Amino acid sequence: MAVDKEMKVLIVDDYKTMLRILRNLLKQLGFLNVDEASDGSEALDILRKEGPHGLVISDWNMEPMTGLQLLREVRNDDQLKATPFIMVTAESKSENVIAAKEAGVSNYIVKPFNAATLKSKIVSVLGDF
Repeated sequence: MAVDKEMKVLIVDDYKTMLRILRNLLKQLGFLNVDEASDGSEALDILRKEGPHGLVISDWNMEPMTGLQLLREVRNDDQLKATPFIMVTAESKSENVIAAKEAGVSNYIVKPFNAATLKSKIVSVLGDF
């Protein structure tokens, strides 16, 4: 099944620079329908108001709601639980990877990363495009 590049992608990070980088990488990959949130609670509001997105890419370390808390909220919400979710973090600690897997993360990216890495993670979650 081909990936629908028209689908909505939600990127979540508390650093505007990282949001800009993610948006630009997604644009390079052909995704133009990108929403942004600066923390997990804002992201949850967007998901609940606008309905499920085709993909969520979220940073781990944010305040007041972390990416892991956002992931748990998404997985516990009947309307959102099937949403593909990629976690982005600067730390590759195995306990973080395990916690994210247990919470139901679809995939995991360690910073820094490039468009090729992002594409391979999206392909592993959504299929080729």
